[in-house]
Amino acid sequence: MTSEDVTVARTENGAGAERTAVRVVRGGPVLVEGPVDIELPDGCRVQSDRFMVAICACGRSKNYPLCDTSHRKRRRRSTD
Repeated sequence: MTSEDVTVARTENGAGAERTAVRVVRGGPVLVEGPVDIELPDGCRVQSDRFMVAICACGRSKNYPLCDTSHRKRRRRSTD
């Protein structure tokens, strides 16, 4: 992947099925066109009816698997 964001547009394929747009934000969440039904590794499901859903890619979200912008928080270096 390059340093640019990756975007996949929603299009119809030959069979008439639509593709879902996904945008990978470097250092941030994965943005997916909603509504979505997310299945976690333990089998639990999380649903969102929003038109665009931010899925946590850093693992720090308190609302995992949905992003809560925890990736924006940076630790300050100690000056001692």
